Amino acid sequence: MIKFGPSGNSESFYAEGFSHTEEAADFVKNRGLDCFEYSFGRGVRMTEAKAFSIGEAFAASGVEISAHAPYFINFANPDDEMAAKSYGYVLDTARALKNMGGKRVVFHPAAQGKASREEAVALTERRLQTLREYIYLNDMQDMLFCPETMGKLAQIGTVEEIVRFCKIDPVFVPCVDFGHINAREQGSLKTADDYKSRLSYMIDELGMEKMQKLHVHFSKIMYSAKGEIKHLTFEDEIYGPDFYPLAVALKDLGLTPYIVSESAGKQIEEAEEMKRIYTNL
Repeated sequence: MIKFGPSGNSESFYAEGFSHTEEAADFVKNRGLDCFEYSFGRGVRMTEAKAFSIGEAFAASGVEISAHAPYFINFANPDDEMAAKSYGYVLDTARALKNMGGKRVVFHPAAQGKASREEAVALTERRLQTLREYIYLNDMQDMLFCPETMGKLAQIGTVEEIVRFCKIDPVFVPCVDFGHINAREQGSLKTADDYKSRLSYMIDELGMEKMQKLHVHFSKIMYSAKGEIKHLTFEDEIYGPDFYPLAVALKDLGLTPYIVSESAGKQIEEAEEMKRIYTNL
């Protein structure tokens, strides 16, 4: 079943007097939404007791929870010691999420740095093969690890690169951020066919079984010649992309992903809007 929800807590969550993640479960449910993404963007600093408390709240509400690993992960770092930290960031996120009752760990794969593109991608691929070994050693193979398409040209994470990484093992499932794709490709996503071309390519390469587990991030994003600058809201009329043609593409292709709104400050309202658009097709 397709799911819609916010990334983190919107401005309205705090404006209504809420402050604890446990309260987000009913806040999301009462808006008619189905999922929530918790961000460990600045590091995994959560006690087991807090994770279990969050898990109980989300289980009671019937809202599915996912988690975003720290933003400073870089599997293309030439320094093996620094790369080892990236394994830890992903695994620590997975442990915390497991305690919260979730299964989907989203992470940024890498930055190109001074290496050639192919060297950086190949190194990232080798490191993700090692990450796969750690996932199995830690008995986390029942979870999904989602490398994300990235919005800046200097980052590793084109659609093709993410597909390559997701071929390593069944535990790797793509996180497709359509705002990122649109930003890095300078406004390429305009029609349903634009979305379908990317999604059909992924279905052909990865198979429908894996693509039915697809994780999606969506928001409008400002960009420059170097790609992503910042997240916007649906009020933007300059940068895009628009959700309606993606909704059409998803229905036409029979895909039912987990869709997370990353709009600036209005995540929950724009998750509601996406669900309305999709439901009314």
